[in-house]
Amino acid sequence: MYTFKGKEYPCCASLTMGMIGGKWKTVILFHLRNGKLRYNELRKEMPTVTERTLSLQLKTLEEDGIIKRTVYTSKPPLKVEYSLTDFGQTLMPVVTSIAEWGVYAVENHAD
Repeated sequence: MYTFKGKEYPCCASLTMGMIGGKWKTVILFHLRNGKLRYNELRKEMPTVTERTLSLQLKTLEEDGIIKRTVYTSKPPLKVEYSLTDFGQTLMPVVTSIAEWGVYAVENHAD
């Protein structure tokens, strides 16, 4: 068993998928791979995600220490940016491999 932030996982692969699995988490990480994005910029990159789902997924990724939420309040309007943490950066080879496999699947096995 593996324990991470109070949750137990039966194996290391399960832990990884527990953190980045689901329909939207890897998509968020993929879009943050090149730098910071504001909430609305993420929404434009992911037009089919609902606001509620995006907000919940961002919150979960932040709680897990994978992304960082930075709020700028120095001048109106309020500005919020999301970026990968150093810990989140370590997932980029995994996310890149997942994306490359997706391209391979579409090009070679999507009958």
